[in-house]
Amino acid sequence: MLNQSVLVLNRSWLAIHVCDVKRALTLLALDLAHVVTEEFETHDFQSWCELSQGVEGEMLRTPRLKLLVPEIILLTHYNDVPPRRVKFSRRNIFERDRFTCQYCNRRPARSELSIDHVVPRSRGGSTTWSNVVLACTECNARKRDHFPHEAGMHLQRPPREPAWRPGSGFRLAVRRRSWERFVDTAYWDLKLHEDHT
Repeated sequence: MLNQSVLVLNRSWLAIHVCDVKRALTLLALDLAHVVTEEFETHDFQSWCELSQGVEGEMLRTPRLKLLVPEIILLTHYNDVPPRRVKFSRRNIFERDRFTCQYCNRRPARSELSIDHVVPRSRGGSTTWSNVVLACTECNARKRDHFPHEAGMHLQRPPREPAWRPGSGFRLAVRRRSWERFVDTAYWDLKLHEDHT
């Protein structure tokens, strides 16, 4: 239970991080954070302990008290948004390119898509946001180790690094309903798609 995810908000109520329950309770006990309820109430450690005694839910039990497991915490002093970049990963390349071949604009089954280097690695190309795109197996086989123009192919849009937005990148195994007000992946996806049009 101590390893469950807790959403971290800065003082302006922007989602900036995810930590585990143990870290969240440490921040709460040090008065560096307050717990946020579904009703947007905030509780310091003492009031959270008191609230935990009269309700049902996921509980941590100690010899002296039981404590509700927090889902969201609000930092009491930190108000910045840490500089972030969208993690360069296979999954995020698929999302950036909307599971679509960037040469023929088809959307085949995921198993028929691969990552292509626009400038082939054999010709000095790097594995970066600005040099990789999704390609269907047919287009990838046609392009091989050529530049797109050499193979008579054109990219639908130039590849580039997607911009990180507050609340973006929170693709989690455990997604709590209470987080939806703060982590808007639909906004991130829309903004990502607008950046490429």
